[in-house]
Amino acid sequence: MGLAEAGSPILSGIMPGMSPMKYLALPVLILVVGIAYYLLSGEPSGSVLLVIFAGAMAVMGWILLPTLDNVGPTAPVDPDFEAPDH
Repeated sequence: MGLAEAGSPILSGIMPGMSPMKYLALPVLILVVGIAYYLLSGEPSGSVLLVIFAGAMAVMGWILLPTLDNVGPTAPVDPDFEAPDH
């Protein structure tokens, strides 16, 4: 099952309104804003920061998005534990 397929378990239950395609569209949109910002303003430093942010967000999505559904084991619950009174 691919990341962009409907019913992908990667984001189901964690962020129900956020599909993988919506997440991956964010870096592209930020990149477009950075390019438009440079073309309209001619100011390079803000444009470079936007492009770097888009790249960092794309790398984060590329590396972390496939691991969102990995849930590790939890610690066992002690049935004899009583919370201290404060």
